[in-house]
Amino acid sequence: MESTQKSAVAEAGPASCAEIELSLRKKFHRSLFSRFAKAINEYELLAPGDRVAVCISGGKDSMLMAKLFQELRRHDKFPFELVFLVMDPGYSEENRRAIEENARLMEIPITVFESEIFGAVYDIEKSPCYLCARMRRGHLYNQARELGCNKIALGHHYDDVIETILMGMLYGGQVQTMMPKLHSTNFLGMELIRPMYLIREDDIRHWRDYNRLHFLQCACRFTEGLADEKKEGNVSSKRQEVKNLIREMKKTNPFVESNIFRSVENVNLATVIAYKKDGVTHRFTDGYDGEEG
Repeated sequence: MESTQKSAVAEAGPASCAEIELSLRKKFHRSLFSRFAKAINEYELLAPGDRVAVCISGGKDSMLMAKLFQELRRHDKFPFELVFLVMDPGYSEENRRAIEENARLMEIPITVFESEIFGAVYDIEKSPCYLCARMRRGHLYNQARELGCNKIALGHHYDDVIETILMGMLYGGQVQTMMPKLHSTNFLGMELIRPMYLIREDDIRHWRDYNRLHFLQCACRFTEGLADEKKEGNVSSKRQEVKNLIREMKKTNPFVESNIFRSVENVNLATVIAYKKDGVTHRFTDGYDGEEG
């Protein structure tokens, strides 16, 4: 009997848009919408009159971000506009269709533009993902500006933040974090915001599975070719290594994730050997002899 019930659930189609939206107002209000709104308020990510390009890759994070922005608009606290922007960097027909079908299901009015980024980085051997990410962001900024937007929103979440902190320390030899907002250095007047900053990835997965939704994992041509190897665990990335490390540390310290996050909020410059600001390195020896211990 139990097996039959599980089978019926598995065969059921995705939830309707109304059900998806209701889940954000009820079941996932605290874990998703409240944290979304908190990040926007705490980091001052939105202002009256903003026109935001909500950048959708087709994955669970950006699709949820789009729905949360729609929900925020319904609260009508202050006026702002949204453009749901999808860049097709060379998706397969199947992946392009999956994004469009999910957008229709979730009633997200997407604007799609095309580029040839996948083709440009496919044969790059050194750091193709890094190059791809930089090129994608540049195209998104440019298209968003053409559409009259002053901000682009990306779907990075809390787990991305703490993983980035550890990756910088372990593999980059530096202490830095993924900021909740950034002024663009190449597109004057444009700003990048990350309103999912306080949302946990497990809660995103829970929302996705609860609503029986299916999103793209990674639609890159390079990773598509490695899909079978990844399933067998033969291919790893630095980010996956850090994910595994955090998971192991959490077994003995349940607060390890929040401690990593808080570490970049509680930097004591008096105990730091050196730090950089605006490209200038400041060392603790500067003015040391003039200070008392």
